[in-house]
Amino acid sequence: MSMFRGSRQRRHRRMEEEEYAGEYEEEEGGDQYTAMQGDAAPITTAGGSLFRSEEMALCQLFLQSEAAYGCVNELGELGLVQFRDLNPETNAFQRKFVNEVRRCDEMERKLRFLEKEIKKDEIPMLDTGDSPEAPQPREMIDLEATFEKLEHELREVNQNAEALKRNFLELTELKHILRKTQQFFDEQEGLEQGQVGQHQQLIQDEGGAGGGLQLGFVAGVILRERLPAFEKMLWRACRGNVFLRVAEIEDPLEDPQAGDQVFKSVFVIFFQGEQLKSRVKKICEGFRATLYPCPDQASDRREMAVGVMQRLEDLNTVLGQTNDHRHRVLVAAAKNIKVWFVKVRKIKAIYHTLNYFNLDTSQKCLIAECWIPRLDMEAIQLALRRGTEKSGSTIAPILNEMATTEAPPTFFRTNKFTSAFQALINAYGVATYREANPAVYTIITFPFLFAIMFGDAGHGVIMFGFAFWCILKEKQLMARKSDNEIWNYFFSGRYLIALMGIFSIYTGLIYNDVFSKSMNIFGSAWQVTEDKGTILAHKTMMLQPAQKDVNGTEESDFMGSPYPFGIDPVWQISTNKIVFLNSFKMKVSIIIGVIHMMFGVIISLWNNKYFAKTVNIYCEFIPQITFLSCMFGYMALLMFHKWTAYVAGGFGDPLTTERCAPSILITFINMVLFKDNEPDSPECEPYMYAGQKNIQKFLVLLAVVCIPWMLLAKPLITKNKPKAPGEETDFTEIMILQGIHTIEYVLGTVSHTASYLRLWALSLAHAQLSEVLWGMIMRIGLSSEHWSGGILLWAIFAAWAVLTVGILCLMEGLSAFLHTLRLHWVEFQSKFYSGNGYLFIPFSFENILKLAEDME
Repeated sequence: MSMFRGSRQRRHRRMEEEEYAGEYEEEEGGDQYTAMQGDAAPITTAGGSLFRSEEMALCQLFLQSEAAYGCVNELGELGLVQFRDLNPETNAFQRKFVNEVRRCDEMERKLRFLEKEIKKDEIPMLDTGDSPEAPQPREMIDLEATFEKLEHELREVNQNAEALKRNFLELTELKHILRKTQQFFDEQEGLEQGQVGQHQQLIQDEGGAGGGLQLGFVAGVILRERLPAFEKMLWRACRGNVFLRVAEIEDPLEDPQAGDQVFKSVFVIFFQGEQLKSRVKKICEGFRATLYPCPDQASDRREMAVGVMQRLEDLNTVLGQTNDHRHRVLVAAAKNIKVWFVKVRKIKAIYHTLNYFNLDTSQKCLIAECWIPRLDMEAIQLALRRGTEKSGSTIAPILNEMATTEAPPTFFRTNKFTSAFQALINAYGVATYREANPAVYTIITFPFLFAIMFGDAGHGVIMFGFAFWCILKEKQLMARKSDNEIWNYFFSGRYLIALMGIFSIYTGLIYNDVFSKSMNIFGSAWQVTEDKGTILAHKTMMLQPAQKDVNGTEESDFMGSPYPFGIDPVWQISTNKIVFLNSFKMKVSIIIGVIHMMFGVIISLWNNKYFAKTVNIYCEFIPQITFLSCMFGYMALLMFHKWTAYVAGGFGDPLTTERCAPSILITFINMVLFKDNEPDSPECEPYMYAGQKNIQKFLVLLAVVCIPWMLLAKPLITKNKPKAPGEETDFTEIMILQGIHTIEYVLGTVSHTASYLRLWALSLAHAQLSEVLWGMIMRIGLSSEHWSGGILLWAIFAAWAVLTVGILCLMEGLSAFLHTLRLHWVEFQSKFYSGNGYLFIPFSFENILKLAEDME
């Protein structure tokens, strides 16, 4: 699942890219690929891990021409080899196996034609889910002959059926013409006694003499929607000198070409003279009306109608036999078409890959270059051996590892659980080869940060329930192969959504928030000690956690021990609930943000140690972690100190009461500005602990020293250091890039810390929306005391449930998801992740067939 893309590439990452790339470049005349296997990154024999990408090897493969097809087939089934194109300058039409690829394209075209005809007849295609092996090259001729025979037979049947349907349509139209025209003439006979025909006298002279006008007529059919325009054109072109009779054909007729049902009308046009006759026929031709011969005499028309009916019966019989034969052919093809598609696509993929190979001078050996994971070297050699044995070759393939200065591709072994998390990281940028992979930590941090913003146990249950259903019905849902893109995104991330739901349940219980309501499981730690009269006399009262007198003889409103798990339910009905929760969530957001960013900086140490970047450790990691710790790490410690050093009523000392607890934000601002703290009241101390003023000055000065340390140390140290090929050598350019890096880190530390306040902001918004939805909808149904309130509650609950799922779970969930994604991409990954690699895309039949199905 690609889901999102990083919006920008940071310029300072160029330095990191050069540093990582330096691991694959020559160093002091030696081969750097060999050096990479030394002290910098020792080769391990451990299994594949998500913490770093797989170790890759560039290999050269020598295959005998007769065995090349079979070996590539086995490698495609294995799916662990990425081939390089050794003929990038060669045109696609000039490669060795271009004729075989064209033959495969032609077979695919024929199969698509068969598939189209099968779908047209709504015949189910048998799909066993099996993946047959690619046929041998000699079997291609049999496949081509089979497809050619089927296509020729089907096209011939279709042509015959179309011709029969065209004849059937013409005879059907003629039948209706004979029937309708007979009605026209029968109506005329009812008005006039005499012979009705082409030479009928329709208009008599004034004297009643028999010498009148002689009229001719033509009959045909026309599409019903063209009839109004047809009438107007006849009237205008013939100046009203024609007489038109129209009758609709009630039953729809089938168009033999398109297969659609169309409605038509029969018309008869009376006119006088050959000039009008010619004009009428041209108009009929222009409107694509079909003219049919219609005899003058009634006996001739009846005789023709009998013949037409006989021919229609014969055509019906022949059409039925033709359709039966066509159906039998398609049913037989439907049983095998999925297997044929798989075989043809595998053959095409093999020859397409063989076009990447080079021929040696003797034209008997094919040479390929490929990236392979080191851990799978033995499996690949076994696959090559199987391919050679199936081809009947006696010469074994040769697989040699090559020395290279090129950065290898990045390959992580993922499963259905970890693939969604890895897709989130790859959407930002593919990890540089052997770089620390953030996806491992994202498995925990992503759903946790999401849950902090989404924290509601009820909504978390809904989310987890949906994901759990997708996991239980996994095989059935995968078998459906839905083409709905939104559904596929949800289904692909089912394990991610499940974790997000579980963590949301946890944070919801911490917030004591279940559909905006609190649960009193353990009993509140607060009590009301006032008498009834005092309570009734005041609209609101403040519960005092401290003792009410100095001697401590009166009972406190606070029982002494906090609520065992989460926030006390008494806050649900308090008027200062938002004030308390804002203070709590804001501080927690900053603390979690500082821990998250520090963790990212620590991962950069792991990266630098792995790549033996000692200069980066002393010139970047140490000043970065020092700057972050001296500023915002210290601020987080002050929050813990304030929570533990001050309490309502104090610890027997008035200096430890809540009145003397200073503001952390004001303290931090004064610390940065070198200003003295001012006590909140005269009896309080300005500082939280002894020596705080001097310690804060030292921390600020140390943080300031870290800025030129980050800016100047690395460029000055690397100024006279020998440069590897391709590495930046201009000192001015190095200083500019390091300056950008330093400025971004220093300013980013401030902005990123503030950015984590979105954890508090979205949590507040989600809780308030949930509370508003309950108060405006559910409360209406629950507050009704009439018996009808029970019936009304069903409708109100349905509306509340729809809005809860639609707004709070989907829309708010998507919002929290995007904000969590930003915190990982920008605030977390910018501390250590370069993401300048490229994916390992192996030659795999499974991936090729899956891609073909998705395109369909």
